[in-house]
Amino acid sequence: MAPREARGEAVARELLPGQSVELLRELHLVGRDGNLHADSLRKLKQVNHLVQLLTPALLDARERHPEAALLDAGSGNSYLGFVLYELFLREPGSREVLYAVESRPELCARARERALRLGFERMRFVEGELSQIDGAVPDRLHVVTALHACDTATDDALALAVRRNADHVAVVPCCQAEVAAQLREQPRAAAEPWPLLWAHPIHRREAGAHLTNVVRSLVLTSFGYQVTVTELTGWEHSLKNELILGRRVHREHRGARAQLASLLSATGIRPKIVRELLPELIA
Repeated sequence: MAPREARGEAVARELLPGQSVELLRELHLVGRDGNLHADSLRKLKQVNHLVQLLTPALLDARERHPEAALLDAGSGNSYLGFVLYELFLREPGSREVLYAVESRPELCARARERALRLGFERMRFVEGELSQIDGAVPDRLHVVTALHACDTATDDALALAVRRNADHVAVVPCCQAEVAAQLREQPRAAAEPWPLLWAHPIHRREAGAHLTNVVRSLVLTSFGYQVTVTELTGWEHSLKNELILGRRVHREHRGARAQLASLLSATGIRPKIVRELLPELIA
């Protein structure tokens, strides 16, 4: 089956209300021929689905914090950031600021030039690793997102959200290799029959990714977030499709912390998110 594309009038049907073809052309998602080709269409569907799922969080942050700080972690080309800005931050009276954090200097510089050209004055581009940005972003964040931040970069985004008391967090993990490597290196760290679940490489990769995201969800819950785990979009548009949404509702959840400790003890894994935020559970 040929990859699906959007041509002519079909392009408009892919847009969210208020979304412009001009911005998508600036982002090189819409081609010179005015069409959305296969790769761009997949990317746009992922970004737009995430924007729709983020809308309640953004509206909540705006209502309670008129000068809310939004942060896009591992922003890459900042597709998500530019779309969010056009749809939410350009509204009359909006005072939110969007921070895009990216470790690759060439992508950061390109996005900064693009924002200047578009007049997106409340976009800030921070070059560096998430764990090393210190005072470059506010001490208090309100919404933190990470779309396909690779491997432990997702953990860095979650740790940043927790430490800076983010009201909302949304991550779509990518390439969770850390735990799979731990399972390979210590295949008998867990009691039987657990090792049967990761005896083969393909099972180890899948089990590692699943365990990673279960742990991430439990960590968020233990810090007082109400967590929802769902699909971002149809699997035909992305195989990296698991979306973790968190909304902070109270300070902590001791029951979730106990469940997390039990899971870590049973499996023998030591994910980065735990080492960063709850090291006492794996001491």
